[in-house]
Amino acid sequence: MAKQSLAEIFKWRMFVNFLFGISSGLPLLMIGSTLQAWMTQENVNLKVIGLFALTGLPYTFKFLWSPVMDRYVPPFLGRRRGWIIICQILLAMTTLRIAFLSPASQTWELALFALLLAFFSASQDIVIDAYRREILPDVQLGLGSSMAVTGYRIGMLISGAFALILADHISWLYVYTILACTFILAALITIVAPDPTEAIVAPKTLKEAVFGPLIEYFSRRGAIEILLFILLYKIGEAMASNLTTPFYLSLGFTKTDIGAIAKTFGIGSMLLGSFLGGLVIFEWGIRRSLFIFGILQGISILTFSVLAHVGKSYPMLMTAIILEYVASGAATSAFVAFMASMTNKKFTATQFALLSSLLGIPRVILASPTGYLAAATGWQNYFVFCTIATIPGLLLLLRFNKWQEPEEVTAEPQRIAR
Repeated sequence: MAKQSLAEIFKWRMFVNFLFGISSGLPLLMIGSTLQAWMTQENVNLKVIGLFALTGLPYTFKFLWSPVMDRYVPPFLGRRRGWIIICQILLAMTTLRIAFLSPASQTWELALFALLLAFFSASQDIVIDAYRREILPDVQLGLGSSMAVTGYRIGMLISGAFALILADHISWLYVYTILACTFILAALITIVAPDPTEAIVAPKTLKEAVFGPLIEYFSRRGAIEILLFILLYKIGEAMASNLTTPFYLSLGFTKTDIGAIAKTFGIGSMLLGSFLGGLVIFEWGIRRSLFIFGILQGISILTFSVLAHVGKSYPMLMTAIILEYVASGAATSAFVAFMASMTNKKFTATQFALLSSLLGIPRVILASPTGYLAAATGWQNYFVFCTIATIPGLLLLLRFNKWQEPEEVTAEPQRIAR
C-alpha cells in the first residue's frame, strides 16, 4: 500500500493537486497572522486585531454562492479550471491593493480589502475542492487530501514565515507585492492542469444547482451530526492559532524568530504530519485517524500553555511547534478526506463548500473575541481553555458508524472509512 501511494505522488494529476493546495493556502495568513504582525508593528489595538478575524466570514458562507460556480461554465478552460484562474487573477489584484494601504491610518479600508481577499480565496477553494474530488479516483482521496493539505501548508509557509522574514528586511509594501505575484504563477499552473477524465454534466438550472445537493445531503442518516462534528472538531485549534503571532511577540520573540523557528522550523513536522495522515487512513481508517490525531491536536495546544508559563524559551517553542504541525497536518489530512468522502460527485462543489464552510465558523465567528478572552484570562489559561474546547468534537466521533455515506462511494473507500 505504501509503495502504491508513493508511486501515485509523482503522477501529474496528483502533483497539480499539490500545487493547487499551495494556491489555496496562500491567502489565509495574508489576512491572518501575517497581517496581525503588520498591524502589531503599526501599534493597532489588540482588540481590533482580534476583530479582524471577521474578515474571514466568506470562508464560512461560501456555500451560498457555490451553486453559481457549479451551474455556470466560463468560456475558457472549462467549468473548474476556468473559475480557478478567474479567482487567482482577482486574488493577485486585491493583494496588490492591500500592499499600498496603511494599517494604522486606513484600518477600515484594509478590513474591506481583506474581506474581498477572503471572498476570492473562498471562491477559489470551492472550485479547487471540487476539482480534486472529480480528478482523483475515490480510492486516492486520502492520499490526495494529504497532498492538498501539504501544499496548503506550504502556501501558508510562504505567506507566513517567508513574508515575516522578508518584513524584517524590506517594507510591507514589497512583501505583499511579492505575494501578489505568486497568484500569477498559480494561474500559469491552472492553464496546463489536466481536466477530469470523467464527464460530469453541470446542473441545467440554477434551481437544480441550489436545491439538488441540499436535498441529497439532508436525506442521509446523520446529516446534522456530521455538520456539528465539522463545526466542533477543530474549534480549539482555530481559537489557539488565531492569536499565536501576538502571543509570540508578547513573549519577546522577534519577527525573524517567528519566521525562522515558529514557522520554518515546523516545515518538516508539517510535511510529516500531512503525509502521515494520508498514509495512515489506509491502515487505520478515517474514524480512528480522526480520533488519534484529534487527541494529539489537543495535546499540542496545551504545550502553548506550558510555553506561556516558561516564557521566552527557544527549546520549548520548538517543542510546541513540532507537536502543533504534526498534529494539525495529520488531523487536517484525515478531516479533508472525511469531508470528501461525504460528498456526492453529482453535487461536488456545493456539498464540499457546505461542509468545508463550517470550518470558518470557529476560525472567524467564534475566534473573533479571542483577543478579549486572552486579555481577560492571560495566555496560560487561554490555551488551557482552547485545549478543553477540542473535547466535544472527539465525543461526536463515537457516532461515526451511524453516519451514512453517499451511495455512489465505492466499496474501497467504504473500507477505508471503517
